Amino acid sequence: MPALIRLLRPLQWLKNGFVFTPLIFSKHLFEKEYNNKAIIAFIAFCLVSSAVYIINDIVDKEADKIHPEKKKRPLASSEISIVTAIGVSVILFSSSLFISQQLPLLFSGIILTYAVLQIMYSFVLKHVVILDVFIVAFGFMLRVISGAVAIDVVISNWIIITTLFVSLFLAVSKRRSELAMIQQASIETKRKVLEQYSVQFLDYILIITATGIAISYSLYTMADRTITAFGTEHLIFTIVFVLFGIFRYLHLVINKGQGENPAAMLINDAPLGINLFLWTLSVVSIIYFS
Repeated sequence: MPALIRLLRPLQWLKNGFVFTPLIFSKHLFEKEYNNKAIIAFIAFCLVSSAVYIINDIVDKEADKIHPEKKKRPLASSEISIVTAIGVSVILFSSSLFISQQLPLLFSGIILTYAVLQIMYSFVLKHVVILDVFIVAFGFMLRVISGAVAIDVVISNWIIITTLFVSLFLAVSKRRSELAMIQQASIETKRKVLEQYSVQFLDYILIITATGIAISYSLYTMADRTITAFGTEHLIFTIVFVLFGIFRYLHLVINKGQGENPAAMLINDAPLGINLFLWTLSVVSIIYFS
């Protein structure tokens, strides 16, 4: 059972929290009907994401065996057989589609799109330089869009753009950490796409995406539509938390060699976790109680 739980990568379910973004910014956070739909969407994404993680682990089994951390995964360590893993993946995917039937049909379409893209990523797309990080980033965007579809609201274009920059930032950070770790440990990787990257090149992209996050979020807080919708200009004060989060994350990635597991960083790094909590608290307070 512990091995099966680790196979699902429950820690990665934190990424599915992006599903709740439209719920917060649509001013429906304290309405039961909207909350129920958002929770269903979250559960559906947790199930389908675990299903595709299993497929990815099957494809990467041999490569993971020589990785200092990934070799501990249930499939790489042979704690669980490939046949069992495939069966679990099918059950998870079927359960996700079944749960999705309680939401608009378009949500099921997004779930299918996410699954197909991630499976294609596992087999082919992760070997294509630049495209690999965009596919990972697109997965985050689908989470936000699915959250809006689930509760039937329209979200700001600025939210979508900000999500794009955030997701690219996280994806590139992951690549940089993988590459830096491999170079430091002098490990021969089977991930040939990493040979087409350099730490310096990825640092340039990190700067661009970090700047994009700061600018797009700032413009969102100052947009006339935003001020009209929330009846306040105070959302601009939450920019300080966004900037601190960016700088702290860059510090951990560049100076501490972290970034390969964003979910673990959020839990293990107190300043990062506290900052996210304060940002969420301030956003909710300004939108709902200003």
